[in-house]
Amino acid sequence: MKQMELKELINVRTGKLDANASSENGKYPFFTCSKETLKIDTYSYDCECVLLAGNGDLNVKYYNGKFNAYQRTYILECKNEIISTKYLYYFMKKYLKILRNQSIGGVIKYIKLANITEAIIPIYSKEEQEEIVNNLSKVEQILNIKNKQMEELQKFIKSQFVEMFGNPIINDKKFEFKQIGEVTKIVTGTTPDTNDIENWNGRINWITPAEIKDDTLYVYETQRKISEKGQKSKSLTLMPKGTVIFSTRAPIGKTAIAGNEMCCNQGFKNCICSININNIYLYYVLKNNKIYFNNLGTGATFKELSKRVFEKVKIAVPPITLQNQFSEIVKQIDKQKFEIEKSLKETQELYESLMEKYFG
Repeated sequence: MKQMELKELINVRTGKLDANASSENGKYPFFTCSKETLKIDTYSYDCECVLLAGNGDLNVKYYNGKFNAYQRTYILECKNEIISTKYLYYFMKKYLKILRNQSIGGVIKYIKLANITEAIIPIYSKEEQEEIVNNLSKVEQILNIKNKQMEELQKFIKSQFVEMFGNPIINDKKFEFKQIGEVTKIVTGTTPDTNDIENWNGRINWITPAEIKDDTLYVYETQRKISEKGQKSKSLTLMPKGTVIFSTRAPIGKTAIAGNEMCCNQGFKNCICSININNIYLYYVLKNNKIYFNNLGTGATFKELSKRVFEKVKIAVPPITLQNQFSEIVKQIDKQKFEIEKSLKETQELYESLMEKYFG
C-alpha cells in the first residue's frame, strides 16, 4: 500500500480571529480550539475541510460550508482527488495521539505546522476510502446515539430531583431544614508516609479526588491501596459501604458513593448517613450544588472547604419515604446506564480497532 506525506495532498491555512470574536446568536460556525463550536456573525471561509485545534485541547472536526476560525485553528483542505476530505478527517482523528506527543510549550501546549504536513498517510483507492469512511461513520453514529441516551437519562434524574425536592440549599419546598452535621457523621482522611513501602499495596481501598469523574455514582475499587499498617499509622477511618464521598479541596465538589469499605486522603469531608437521610439523595444534593460549596471555600493557592463550615451547611431533609422513592428511581436508571455503558465500551473498542486496522 502506498504512503504519502500530507504536504503533498493538502493545503493548510489558519484562522485570523481572536477567540473572543464569537457572537452568541451568530449565523455561522466559529471554530476555536474548544471541542464546542461557537457562533459568529461573519464568515471568511466557504469550503469542505478538516479543522484542527492548534493549541490547548487538541481536537479534530469536519465541516463543509461557510464558517470562520480562530487564529490557532488549522484549516486542512485536500488539493487533489487522491484522498477525500472525510477520509482525511478520520486519519487526523487517529493521528491526534501522535500530535499530542509532539506538542510543545509550557502551560498551553501547541503544535507546529510541520507536525501536520510531515505526517505519513496510507493511500487507499477511492472505493476503499469510501468504504473506510462509511464503516467509521456508522460506528461513530452509534457512539453518538448511546452518548445522547446517557445524557438524557442524567437529565431525567436531575428533573425528577428538582420536581421532588426543589433546591435543598434554599429549601423552597419547605421540608425540615437541618445542618449536614446533624444528619450525617463527617469523616476525613490523610496520606500514610509514602516513603514507607510497608504502608502501601495492601488490601484497603484508599481514594483521592482525581479518581472521581463527573458521572461517577459508585466507587468500588481505588487505584491505590494501603496496608493495615498504613491505616493504623494515621488512624484512618475505614468508611463503611454507602458513605457519601465529597471532595473539599483540589477541587471542591467531586461526589461519589463508596461501593465498598475504603479510606481516603486529606481531600475529602465524607458523610456517613444517619437513618434520616438517604445517601443517594445526599449525593445529588452535593453534586447539584457544586458552585455553592465552591463559594464557601477559602485559600490563596487553592480553595478548601473546612469541616467546621461544611458540617454547618443547612439542607432540606424531606421525609425519608420520599428520599427512598427518589433513590429507587436512580437505581433503576443506573441499571439502564450500566447496560448502555457496557454497549458503549464495546462499540468504542470496535471503533478503535477499525482505526488501527486502517491507519496503523
